Amino acid sequence: MSTPLRLEVIVASVRPGRFAPVVADWFVRVARADERFEVGVIDLIDTPLPVDLSVTDEVRAYLERIDAADAFVVVTSEYNHGYPAALKTALDTGKREWRGKPIGFVSYGGLSGGLRAVEQLRQVVAEVHMVSIRETVSFHEAKRKFDAEGETRDGAAIDAAQRLLGQLDWWGRTLRAAAEPYPG
Repeated sequence: MSTPLRLEVIVASVRPGRFAPVVADWFVRVARADERFEVGVIDLIDTPLPVDLSVTDEVRAYLERIDAADAFVVVTSEYNHGYPAALKTALDTGKREWRGKPIGFVSYGGLSGGLRAVEQLRQVVAEVHMVSIRETVSFHEAKRKFDAEGETRDGAAIDAAQRLLGQLDWWGRTLRAAAEPYPG
């Protein structure tokens, strides 16, 4: 097997009392069990990105990390039929660093399972020249889907995570091996 892909998992929610760590930790465990990936976590609650998009030392470090990644997965909640503002800031902070890289989504929420947020995100990531992975992991009524240890028995989500990682691997390797740099 060739060199593992550098996968950054971005945790989008920054709200007090957020459920994000439960979902993100589960997905990170799944991804780290897959030897095709070297997995890092960027939790936006710990990533000080100015909303005015000014450049700071922290922003430079964040952009270097984004640039070094081969692929991304965003773990996002749904707020008012959309995605968290911290995630929009995180996406807007970069530009060329995102280009020509695949991104997948793990969403959670109430009845919609965060899917409305994901559909909006697909439009945004296309604009920054990313490839959106078709398969999505979605947890409807998420708090009911995890036990006290942060594990899930949601067969559809478990299966979707494996399919997402397979598609992310294919796109990540294909784009990393491209003979020509992305012309963005």
